[in-house]
Order: sequence, then structure tokens, then C-alpha cells
Amino acid sequence: MNNYETVFILTPVLSDAQVEEAVKKFEDLLTSRNCEIVAKENWGLKKLAYPIQLKKNGFYTLIEFKGEGEVVADLELAFKRDERIIRFLTTKLDKHAMDYAVTRRTKVKTAKV
Repeated sequence: MNNYETVFILTPVLSDAQVEEAVKKFEDLLTSRNCEIVAKENWGLKKLAYPIQLKKNGFYTLIEFKGEGEVVADLELAFKRDERIIRFLTTKLDKHAMDYAVTRRTKVKTAKV
């Protein structure tokens, strides 16, 4: 099993409940494909660096997961089919990226407490 992280941006016109429903949809897709979700972070509404589809803001979400390579193609197809997604990026994490991700997660947890 490989380690991956995916970041996707949802359109800013959604309510909080709609954002949670969209994120849950993709989590369910991953778990149905026998993936283990390692971490999930909701970064909230952020300003985009440049307009995308005439939108200047978007809801950012990061999901780290472990799974097989075929899952990424299914996940990205689901992103492309969902009109609420305006951008997405999925990357495979090597050992250095995994170390950084663990460090980043612990910093986020300690900052929230």
C-alpha cells in the first residue's frame, strides 16, 4: 500500500453542511476501495491565488490515505465528475514527505490545544 495525500478545492457558494457532505462522499469512496484514511484537515475558506471559474475563494480540504494505485484514478474521476470541485491534486508521498506530514500534523494538533 502506498501513501497519498489529496487536496481539493470546493466552490465557495456551498453551505457548511454541503461542504461536509461533499467531503464525506470522497471519504466514503476511499473507504469503499479498502483505503485507510490517515488524516483529514479542513482548511476552510481561503482566497485563491488566481480566479478559477470566475471564483476568487474556495473551501480547501486535505485527506491523507493509504491505498493501492488504482484508487487514485477512481478518486480523480469522481473529482472530475463532481461540479462542486474546482481544483484537485493527489500526490504519492515518499518517506521524506511522510516524515514532514507527521510533523505537520503534530504541530497542528498542538496549536489547536
